[in-house]
Amino acid sequence: MNQVYIHPLSDVQTTNIGEGTRIWQFVVILPDAIIGKGCNINASVFIENDVTIGNNVTVKSGVQLWDGISIEDNVFIGPNVTFTNDLYPRSRVIPNEFVKTKVSHHASIGANSTILAGVKISAYSMIGAGSVVTRNVNKYELVYGNPAVFKGYVCSCGGQLDKEYSCVICNSDFRNNCGNIEPLEP
Repeated sequence: MNQVYIHPLSDVQTTNIGEGTRIWQFVVILPDAIIGKGCNINASVFIENDVTIGNNVTVKSGVQLWDGISIEDNVFIGPNVTFTNDLYPRSRVIPNEFVKTKVSHHASIGANSTILAGVKISAYSMIGAGSVVTRNVNKYELVYGNPAVFKGYVCSCGGQLDKEYSCVICNSDFRNNCGNIEPLEP
């Protein structure tokens, strides 16, 4: 059986951790958080109670996942990514409900990006390092900048698509169906 590894210098209060997950030093995870199988939670990560993390997710060092954040399977979250969960924050004023943010399967978020509360990051999308994401990101979109804006499309492998919607890395072909990018069947 593939055991969960929890570094002795972490403070993991949840028991909802899937097999094969690795949690490194100085990580704090509150009691109601749910973490899937095969995840890698790097050093100095903080995860609140109302957080769900799917399977095979990588969370790099310095990330905070606040109440209301949902991460699906196979997501990459780069170092020092900052999520928010309150659109009108004030010190010592707790809202009745935190704004929900969802990161869909196979999405990648580059280092030092900021994700505003309520944003939906769709499947296979990619957010460039240092971006400030203020709007939803569609499937296969590549966005970056401050604020993050559309810069093109990416393949399932992460390579950028050229003007003919072909991946520059693996040569997979896609089509643009009324603004929705879809892989072509082989």
